[in-house]
Amino acid sequence: MRHLHTALWGVLPYLTLVVLVAGTAWRYRYDRFGFTTRSSQLHESRLLRIAGPLFHYGLLFVIAGHVAGLLVPESLTDRLHVSEHLYHANALIAGGTAGLATLAGLALLLYRRLRTPAIRAATSRSDRVVYPLLLTVVLAGLTATASGATAASTYDYRLGVSVWFRSLFALDPDVTAMAQAPLVYRLHALLAMALFALWPYTRLIHAFTAPLGYLVRPYVVYRYRGRGEVGAG
Repeated sequence: MRHLHTALWGVLPYLTLVVLVAGTAWRYRYDRFGFTTRSSQLHESRLLRIAGPLFHYGLLFVIAGHVAGLLVPESLTDRLHVSEHLYHANALIAGGTAGLATLAGLALLLYRRLRTPAIRAATSRSDRVVYPLLLTVVLAGLTATASGATAASTYDYRLGVSVWFRSLFALDPDVTAMAQAPLVYRLHALLAMALFALWPYTRLIHAFTAPLGYLVRPYVVYRYRGRGEVGAG
């Protein structure tokens, strides 16, 4: 069992990172034009206007919550005089709300894909793998959040999962910290690693092409040339 824990929590995270980075580099080198969402807005837009923002904004807040929960040590919040009760209450309310928004948006996107024949026909094999996996990751995360909020829970992920996660950056994985975590946390971590390993080979790759340049690009000014004149400058 010790060797299994070492493989899962000491080796697998680095293998996942290698697959993610190498796969992304390969796609960028040989399939740069494949960095796309394969937009289906022309087939159906009513549900997409609701599901898209719910999923994407919810996911952004989920990621922000994971960054704060996994990378910020308990000693830092203690120095900032943030009590454990306040920290966990905020994690439950903010994290739970973001997770539910993500889940609702994803569920609507899946319903839309199954309900609309044209979108269903355009669903690729990678979509059939990544959508259920993404749904399972979100459900496992919500379950972990809910289980940590119960009165019967004595597990503090900040002293277990977070310690393991930060130890990966020091290249000295604290395997025991993760091996002793409740099953739902371990399942969530394993599913997340599977998702990241598949990331470069699915439509999720478009997340690396967010058009941040549009925030700082100069305006394009169109000038009317008058009747009979050609084009706009």
